[in-house]
This record gives sequence, C-alpha cells and structure tokens, in this order.
Amino acid sequence: MAEEKIKSQVVRWEAKEYIQHDKNAGWYIGLAIIGLMLVALSVWLQWWTFTAVIVLSVISLLIYVLRPARTLKYMISSKGLTEGEKVYSFENFKSFGILQDDTNFAIVLIPRKRFSPVVTVYFPKEKGEEIVDQFGARLPMEEVKLDLIDKLVRKLRI
Repeated sequence: MAEEKIKSQVVRWEAKEYIQHDKNAGWYIGLAIIGLMLVALSVWLQWWTFTAVIVLSVISLLIYVLRPARTLKYMISSKGLTEGEKVYSFENFKSFGILQDDTNFAIVLIPRKRFSPVVTVYFPKEKGEEIVDQFGARLPMEEVKLDLIDKLVRKLRI
C-alpha cells in the first residue's frame, strides 16, 4: 500500500545538467601547450588529418568548458523520469544507483540495453530521500562506480 502511494506521487526539482568545475589559468595554459605540441608533432610527421582533428578537438573542448551548465527541470511520475522535454521510461532501465561527488548528488540509471548510455541526473540534497524513494519503488538499487573515462574527466576537471 505504501509503495503504491509512493508510485502515485509526482516529484519535481531543478538541477544543473552537469557539475561545472572552476578552472584556473594553468588549466587553459596546459590545454594550449598540449594542443600546440600535438599540432607540431602532426605537422612534422605530415599527418594533416590528425592536425585538423587536434585543432577541432581543442576548440570543441574550449567551447564545452566555457559554456555554462543549463538548469533543467526534472519530474518523476508514473510515465518515468522527465528531463525538460525528454521522457525516460522506467522500463528502459534495469536498476539505479547513487553517486556523491563532494556536495553534489546524482542518480545514475543503468540501461537494459548493452550499448545504451547511462543517464545521470543531479539533484539537491534536500530532495534526495524523496527522489531515491521514487526510484526505489520502481527499480532495484545497486552500487555504481565511476568507469575509467568518468574518472579521467573528473581528474581533468572537465
């Protein structure tokens, strides 16, 4: 009976789409030095395609890190998780887990399909219990760990 009551509730919150880390001048100087070294190596070896890839990659990374994170509206209902205009049905996920990064909390939805990406949704601490209860009523909870790429992205503060 209590689980049915939880499933019928609608939970709404707002959160940033990703955690934006502050970067000092050393981060940008390091990116420029590494980019220039790779461009110099690719020009010396006459790898013109690789030169273009490096230049485009550095420009793309700069655009990505300089763009502020959007604040998105989230909602959990009987239809699933709604992120802005996107709806993620609970049937597409086999389980969920919780990640804590310093003071930031996130729900990680593990997809049923092998090559589907995980969905990570940040939430405010004060809404945490309500949000976890909603997911727990619909999906089993499992421990989630960061993979190698996620650890590298956090280490580089991207």
